Amino acid sequence: MASPVYLPVRPCVRPSIANIFSITLLLLVTGLTVSPANAQGSAGSDQIVTVQASHAAGSVTLGGSVVAYKQVTLTAQIPGRVDLIAGAEGDKFKKGDILVAIDDAQLLAKRREVQSQIAIAQARIANARVQYNREIWSPQDRSISRSGGMGIPGMFDQMFTQPFAQNFMPGNYGGNRWVDERANLYARGTQLSQTQAQLAAAQSQLEQIDAKLRDTRSFAPFDGVIIKKLVEKGDTVQPGQPLVEYADLTYLQVQVDVPVRLMGSLKKGMLVPVKIDVGNVRVDARVAQIFPTADSVRHTVTVKFDLPIGVPGGPGMYAEVMVPDQSASNEDVPVIPDTAVLWRGSLPAVYVATADNRKELRLIRVGNYVSKNQIAVLSGLKIGERIYAVPPAAGSTDWSKRPE
Repeated sequence: MASPVYLPVRPCVRPSIANIFSITLLLLVTGLTVSPANAQGSAGSDQIVTVQASHAAGSVTLGGSVVAYKQVTLTAQIPGRVDLIAGAEGDKFKKGDILVAIDDAQLLAKRREVQSQIAIAQARIANARVQYNREIWSPQDRSISRSGGMGIPGMFDQMFTQPFAQNFMPGNYGGNRWVDERANLYARGTQLSQTQAQLAAAQSQLEQIDAKLRDTRSFAPFDGVIIKKLVEKGDTVQPGQPLVEYADLTYLQVQVDVPVRLMGSLKKGMLVPVKIDVGNVRVDARVAQIFPTADSVRHTVTVKFDLPIGVPGGPGMYAEVMVPDQSASNEDVPVIPDTAVLWRGSLPAVYVATADNRKELRLIRVGNYVSKNQIAVLSGLKIGERIYAVPPAAGSTDWSKRPE
């Protein structure tokens, strides 16, 4: 959007004698000043501006909605009963704060059960490791020890009979001793591996429970406010059910579906006039995002416009965006400051400074805004005429603001 096109009358840099005489006469008779800084002074000040020409008045007004720059809907990840709602609509939170909590008593009980299984598995691993190490350093030949007796006969059997049998009669005493020792060592190693696998399985269950416990809490993903609660404390929810809508209202945007024929006049970063449906606020919004595809049914493209910080309103409110129309006539039209327009009912009017320095009240027909404080005139004024930027005192006439 171009800079304001309404400029107050200024003396030339090198005025002629006729111009000096005309300006002096104007100041003496009417007491007017032509400082641009005072072009929008307080009511009753006699500031005169010249009606300028602009070809930017050809635009189409499109309705849209105010949306937050960042907005999310937090949903339930596990079934359960809502145990906590951190606040109501409009309450502010910091990133990482808990917004919604689901009852986790059952999960905590399951977690304690798994922790006990982990302790048992760790004890079994310690025992299996001890048995495995003993089998390495002191092998136990179970096939031979079963034939032993008690007292002196048993000792005699272990010292003489069993070694003799292993050397000369292996088939009668369970096979080769070396083979039995290897088999026993392998069995102890298998037992140790099984207990380690049981521990790993229990630890995996604990991690799953911890993940579910985290899912019982919905955290604020950024600084913002709750804009809508969808559940209350005590409600039973299922996975995927919406809980709250959360948004950052520091930055607001207007989302509009723009017809494809108007897209040629929109460029990212350009400014366009926007009217917010809160107190008839008018601002310049910047084109922030143009979606890459069009709707195949409505033949429109979604466009988002950044609003200035501090604009009143919030998500969901109605807004009007004036999009330039390249197909409209490029003829120059008069544009004036909106402060110059008087409204009585639905009839707009301005005070015109005539050639003989009189104040003439003239009815006009206005068009769309070409910026946040400049409006096009469709009829009633001509380019080059002089008007009062702020209407002078109108006596007892009851002028009201422009109707919504």
